[in-house]
Amino acid sequence: MYKIMSSLAAALLCCTRLMAGDPVYPVKAIPDSMRENAHLVKRFEEIVQTISGPKEVNVVTHYVLTVLDEEGAEASTLVESYNKQVDVRSISGALYDADGKLVKRLKQSDIKDLSVDGDGSLMTDTRYKVHRFYHNIYPYTVEYEVEERVNNTYHLRSWMPQVIKECTVELSRFVVETPVGYKLRYLASGAAGEPKVAEKGKVAYSWEVKNIPAFTGEPYSREFVELSANVLLSPSVFKFDDYEGNGTTWEGLGKFGYTINAGRDELPDNIKQKVQELTAGQSSKAQKIQVLYKWLQQNYRYISIQLGIGGLQTFDAKTVAAKGYGDCKALSNYMMALLKEAGIKSYCAWVKAGEGEKYINEQFPDDDFNHVILCVPDKDTTWLECTSNTLPAGYLSGFTSDRAVLLLTEEGGKLVHTPALGMKDNRQVRTVNAVMQDNGNLKVSAVTMRSGEEQETLHEALHVYSKDKQLEMMRKSLDLSSYDVGKFDCRELPALIPEIEEQLDLNCNAYATVTGKRIFIVPNILNRSRVGKLEPDSNRISDVVLKFAFEHVDSVSITVPEGYKAEAMPAPVALQTKFGSYSATAAMKGNTITYIRKLQRKAGIFPAAEYNEFAKFYTAIYRADRNRMVLVKE
Repeated sequence: MYKIMSSLAAALLCCTRLMAGDPVYPVKAIPDSMRENAHLVKRFEEIVQTISGPKEVNVVTHYVLTVLDEEGAEASTLVESYNKQVDVRSISGALYDADGKLVKRLKQSDIKDLSVDGDGSLMTDTRYKVHRFYHNIYPYTVEYEVEERVNNTYHLRSWMPQVIKECTVELSRFVVETPVGYKLRYLASGAAGEPKVAEKGKVAYSWEVKNIPAFTGEPYSREFVELSANVLLSPSVFKFDDYEGNGTTWEGLGKFGYTINAGRDELPDNIKQKVQELTAGQSSKAQKIQVLYKWLQQNYRYISIQLGIGGLQTFDAKTVAAKGYGDCKALSNYMMALLKEAGIKSYCAWVKAGEGEKYINEQFPDDDFNHVILCVPDKDTTWLECTSNTLPAGYLSGFTSDRAVLLLTEEGGKLVHTPALGMKDNRQVRTVNAVMQDNGNLKVSAVTMRSGEEQETLHEALHVYSKDKQLEMMRKSLDLSSYDVGKFDCRELPALIPEIEEQLDLNCNAYATVTGKRIFIVPNILNRSRVGKLEPDSNRISDVVLKFAFEHVDSVSITVPEGYKAEAMPAPVALQTKFGSYSATAAMKGNTITYIRKLQRKAGIFPAAEYNEFAKFYTAIYRADRNRMVLVKE
């Protein structure tokens, strides 16, 4: 969706064409370069954000989008959030045909006013104004203008003209007006560059970009926000509700987070007594953490709560104890209170959670966080994901691992990093025993051990999905044309680095190709690289980003019918690169084929100039994984 929400919007004093007369945006005026690879063309955008005082920010956003197809139509949906901190004062809009002629204007009765807390998993005082022109004659153009008032200077609106990769931008302008003497903190990236600054009674900062093409996705690239043109705004001195703060440093930002949640960790007497019962006889700090974390998981559940001060202030511990649920900040605060009662110090930490969405600029303090976890500092620091009922104590999944987080302490914020798992933690080790029949059918029995991030998808499936859905997901992971599943069982093994043992029995139909007296067979049955061949790209823009290290080891034994011998064997493959290593060997002794495969992939960021070398490495793996051997009947 094209969400004109927290990070996109802005401004006042935009003299719009909606009021001055019908605009004309004929589709034929769009250059071919702006239609290439696009679903949506942003013809014009102007965002004006006026900061008048500590608790008075006005935002007017005016934009025009040409929708080229159905995918573009979905992305053109207007979604405006509002709550106690944000008031949507007006929304106007219009729809135009391909020639730029007015088809209809937006009626206020067409705007839906929605809440998303109906399923019981979310509590929020935020509502959404939603509108979309449903028009099935492509292309067409929509125009909107939105005016908002924001009652704090903590959440200043940032600017990202190209909000989806398939949206081209003809013109986008961002203007921020501040009182003289106000310190505006901004970070301009990509084509945004430095602003033009004018001062006449107030200070106006303006950025403008033109003719931005669709973003062509690159495999293993940096996050889109790192590559696109954008301006990030963050407060210096600010007011939020009855609280004041200074976001110029991580220390100041974290101090604010600590202050608004201070004193909310007082437990009721019955829970204090329970803590003492649970920890009695536990001699070590680690044992106390583990027993209290397990009790939290067994007795409390996660529910998203976005109430009060922008979703930043937690429910107090007594409320969580009474209700039996909480969101990430409430459960983390509650666990902190349990540990405090046991004599163990811990701190809540703000984190930008999400797999592949961990980027923050550590040189530019800003609250771009969306989640809270708990840190128990020590020589061997323990991290706790308090929203999970299934993770072992001390284990952070790919949702929050290996990234910068902000500890909220009495002294202020401290930017630290969550741990990253290494290659020997993220492993998949598989043993396959198979028997092939004369007709090429193959009976397979496989045992796979997965650990660390390699087991996380399966871990989630085991705890979230039905057995049928788990089976469906497993089937999608197999590169086999025709087979029946005889057995699919999984067993979780408790450990600091979690492991799952998977047992899989398959009956593969016509796995090998039988032609006369010859049989053609791929000895790598279950672990063929699915990345595909990576084409060289001399115009690569992004660095190569390998997010985590892992190791795969496959040991395959295939018993073939009597009377066959090897006529052609794949040559051994051994690849050593800066990105990792790969080896594969196949041998035949008697009527048994033995195949050994090992892939070690490193984590790291490599220059874009080295992409072709990386692509060569992965393409070589893709080909080696599919090497065949030929058997001939004696």
